[in-house]
Formats: sequence, structure tokens, C-alpha cells
Amino acid sequence: MPRYVIDERALRRNLEILKGVSDRTGAKILLAQKAYSCAATYPLCAKYLAGTTASSLFEARHGHDNFGGETHVFAPAFAADEIDELLSLVDHIVFNSPRQVSLYGETARRRGVSVGLRVNPEVSVATTPAYDPCRPSSRLGTTRSALDASGFLATKIDGLHFHCLCEQGVEELRKVLAGFEEKFGDMLPGLKWVNFGGGHHVTRTDYDVDGLVELVNSFRSRHPHLDVYLEPGEAIALNAGTLESRILEIQPKGADGIANAILDTSAACHMPDVIEMPYTPRVVGGTIHDPASHEPRTMNLYRFGGPTCLAGDEIGTYAFDRPLKEGDVVTFEDMAIYSMVKNNTFNGINLPDIVLRHEDGREETLRTFGYDDFASRL
Repeated sequence: MPRYVIDERALRRNLEILKGVSDRTGAKILLAQKAYSCAATYPLCAKYLAGTTASSLFEARHGHDNFGGETHVFAPAFAADEIDELLSLVDHIVFNSPRQVSLYGETARRRGVSVGLRVNPEVSVATTPAYDPCRPSSRLGTTRSALDASGFLATKIDGLHFHCLCEQGVEELRKVLAGFEEKFGDMLPGLKWVNFGGGHHVTRTDYDVDGLVELVNSFRSRHPHLDVYLEPGEAIALNAGTLESRILEIQPKGADGIANAILDTSAACHMPDVIEMPYTPRVVGGTIHDPASHEPRTMNLYRFGGPTCLAGDEIGTYAFDRPLKEGDVVTFEDMAIYSMVKNNTFNGINLPDIVLRHEDGREETLRTFGYDDFASRL
């Protein structure tokens, strides 16, 4: 039963917001494929976005072959046996260190690929340490002190890239941008572009889009010779998909007044960020249970868990106005991002179907999975 359902109407809404930012600022917005990479929707996305970003050879090939436009790639380090193929696919390559630039930068330039360096402004704004690229001793990006110590020459690159945000807004970007200009502003006159990275929650309902436009335009007024890139991943498909599952069994309430409901959907397999982030996804028709709220024991409280043997394969605890029963469908919200791209077949659990709900309401099954998808990986 489980299936991811991508909502084409919601996807287009997000794309229109992002295109509005591009139109008002001249900034180029790219799809960060690490969050969302459903090729069936790439023709739609390509009408609104300038291209894609990748962090591996396979992602770069995926964007190049299926999306078109500009193809950018960044990785903490590139493999020597992949660099030639990679350079045949991309327009921009961003290196993580002066050492990587010295290894591959000239080769990239000879191939007509624009060369960039990822820098670390050392401005921590991300609230989850695992998702903070600027935390102490981060392996992502080069600090100004490390750059100066290396004797690096800015003439070796065309642009700078920073990425510091995680599901955040304009005020966090403002802080990061100020730190970036303070530490690396002297390099900007000789460059062609700056990439503001990802983590911009531009399509969230409370996001200050006008504030973003003002901030980007202000930066461009100070540096009119620079192209500006943004590469949000989540914002493209934020709230544009669901994960539908079915209740297999409901166990009796425990001493805490909560009944375990076993689903055919697994947090560990089908929505790994529930465990890795961690966070509790929203559910249609239910509310996330707050243990501190002292809800009455008569409430319909259910702890949703997956079918794997992992003790920690739990999605969250929810309150419902009515009792649930075996066979009921449970729909998790905002499951187009960081779900399909990170899912796995741990314990031999099959992957959900992928369905596209077109704007006219018609549903198209894009992909189904079976035993061979599990067995061929091992």
C-alpha cells in the first residue's frame, strides 16, 4: 500500500514563487537534487528554474540528462577516477579546499567549466548541529584563515559558494551574508559569481519573500558585476507531497495510555529524517501529541511504528478525534523532500510506489518496486 504522492499543483505553486524571486532580482535559482530528484517532474521544474546542483557523479548525470539548463556540482572532495566524466557533464564545479582547486581547477578551466570555491563564513545559524556546516571543525568549506595560510590566489577561481542555512529565513541569511562579506568581500571584485547555497525556505507560508528580494538586490547593487545563485532543495517541493500508509495492527493501550499502531510504512526505511534529524511529521486528521499537555487518558492516542524489527522505528505519537482501526489509511504530510532520495530497503521492506497527482486530479503511477530492487542491491 504505501505510496508517495507528488502534488503537481503544489509543486507549480512553489516554482512560481521561486520564479518570482528570480524575475525580481536577476538571481538564478537551481534545484538542489539532494532534497528532491523526481525526473518525471523535471520538465515542469525546468520551465521555472535555471538548472540543478549535484554532489556526486550520478546526481550530476541525472540533472544533466533529465533537467538541462545549468548543471553545478560540489563535493567535499572529488575522486580522480571520476573527474573527467564529471567535467563532461557540468557547467560549474565548486571545490571544497585550495588543495582540490590545485588538483583539478586548471583541468576544469581547460574544459570550459567555471571554477568555484566553497568558503565557510563561520556564522552558525542552523539549529541542529548535524546540519550546521559552520560548526567548529566543520569539513565543509574553507575558512578565511585556512585560505590565507594556503597562499591561495583568487585568480584561480571564478566564484565563491557558501551554504550555512537549514530550513531558515531571511534574517538568518542576512547574518550569514554579513559574515561572508566581512571575511571574503575583498575577493569579490575579481570574481564572476557568488552562490548563496541552500536551506532557504522560500516557499514556506510565513517566509519573507520581499525581504529576500531586498537582500539579494542590495547585494547586487554593491557588486553589480556578480551573478547570484541560490540552490534551495526543500523549497522546490515543500508541502508538495504526502506518504500514504495503512495500519496493519493496533495493540492495546500501554500504561501511558498510548496504543502502538503498526503501519506498513517505516520511519527507518521510508522517511529516514524522522530518525536522523530527528523530527515528527504532520499527519492528516491528527495532531502531534505533546506529553506535557496532560491530555485526558480517554484521548485517542497512537504511537505510529514501522514494520521493521528496529526498536527505534517509531514515527511519532498522535492524537485523533476518533478511534483508529486496522486498515485505516494514514497520510503523512510534506513527504516529497528528503524521503524518496534517502529511502532504503532495510530489513527487506519494500519501497513505496511513486505517484504523480496531476493538476486535473488524474493520478499517474511513476514507479513501483519489488523484490529485485531489494535483492539487486546486495
